[in-house]
Amino acid sequence: MLLPFLGFVTGTLLLINAAALLPPLLIAYTAEEEALLSITLATAAQTLLGAVLMRTFGKLQGRLRVRDGFVLVSFTWVVMSLLGAMPLMWGLGMAPLDALLESVSGFTTTGATMLTRIEGLPKSILMYRQEIQWLGGIGMVVSAIALFPKLGIGGMQLLKAETPGPVKSEKLRPRLKETARSIIGIYVAITAACAGAYWLAGMPAYDAIAHSFSTVSTGGFSTHDDSLGYFDSTAIEVVAMLFMLVGSINFSLHYFAFRRAALGVYWNSEEVRALIGVIAVVTALVTLMLASRSDTEGTLQALRLAGFQVISVVTSTGFATANFSTWPLFVPVLLIFISFIGGCAGSTAGGMKVLRFVVLGRQAAVEIRRLYHPHLVAEVTLGNRVVPADVVQAVWAYCAIYVTVFAVTMVILMFDGMDQVTAFGAIATCLNNLGPGLGEVAQNFSSVSDAEKWVLCAAMLLGRLELFTIFVLFMPKFWQD
Repeated sequence: MLLPFLGFVTGTLLLINAAALLPPLLIAYTAEEEALLSITLATAAQTLLGAVLMRTFGKLQGRLRVRDGFVLVSFTWVVMSLLGAMPLMWGLGMAPLDALLESVSGFTTTGATMLTRIEGLPKSILMYRQEIQWLGGIGMVVSAIALFPKLGIGGMQLLKAETPGPVKSEKLRPRLKETARSIIGIYVAITAACAGAYWLAGMPAYDAIAHSFSTVSTGGFSTHDDSLGYFDSTAIEVVAMLFMLVGSINFSLHYFAFRRAALGVYWNSEEVRALIGVIAVVTALVTLMLASRSDTEGTLQALRLAGFQVISVVTSTGFATANFSTWPLFVPVLLIFISFIGGCAGSTAGGMKVLRFVVLGRQAAVEIRRLYHPHLVAEVTLGNRVVPADVVQAVWAYCAIYVTVFAVTMVILMFDGMDQVTAFGAIATCLNNLGPGLGEVAQNFSSVSDAEKWVLCAAMLLGRLELFTIFVLFMPKFWQD
């Protein structure tokens, strides 16, 4: 029963990826003949194969089980990463494994890159590189549900496996297809607004569109080696900070805010208030540290640098206006640590999600109170709602597995010869889908070995799919009918 769905999904993804190649194809046709052949071949090959698979497996029957949903989601991200590597190999001449890491980084909105001297690369391929982050941000499976109703058969299992965050049972609309379309409509509208704001702030149209893709998706790829620091514009940085925050907020809140025309929806969310609180406190600390440096031009300049970098890191976007790995004392490690917090559940951001930390904090407070009130009966609440006990248990389990995966993968990298600082930064940035790390991976990942690239690709996929989606596939009982 699952095989026809796998074939249909593969055909769907091929056609979506081919559609993503059309804007780069137009750019190459008008200005870059050297990239035209490779993009044309990639577009034609994926369109043809996708059409064949869609026609072959077009008459789907039956329903998806929960197990099928998890298999399909994991399969989707692997297939898309492989497909995404093709234009990078053909258009940039990248080695297959390097192209795969770049593709995985794009679709998982991590932003870790193998590329150097980006500004000398074909603009058509760079635009495609930005697009895969935008597609990864919204989630290829959700896109497929909205665009191809046949996948809506039993599709709640797909949405449950795809959506980041601890609470995955709520729908915005009565039908899943309508839910997915609502999410995509909001995502497109925000992206268009971001591109327009960048253009008004002084970005050229090409850069404005390209950076809107990686800002709203909290991906962080740029068309310049110095990232947004290339523009040296306060206005552009303000636009970036605003839309990085927008991308890191639960999209269901965007839906209700748009529907009710009320910004108060955001402030009523405890998770949003906690995110803003973290940003405010860390920005103040980093500003104080930077203002004390002799090479910082006053407190306002320190606040500008600190505010941008803190928002970029905590939202797991990874844009840079400065190399924070060279900042003084504890600041680089502090910034990497806040990337573990990440953005809100149901957003495009990475990390463990603010909501989980809120739940853990509430549960910890209850346990502390029980020390002096042993018979206390108390429940964890968010607003006026009681958090179910199974959700609290799932949060604890997730955090425990997250820490374990981080420790094991870091040790594996060190066993391969990577130094401690670089290993810590590399795993933190990949598992949290952040981008820039520490040590040798502060700017790019060109120095890592082939074995380390496989580990980092796995870490990025685990972080994007929040561990359980993949780990459940390795449980023997999962496969028992």
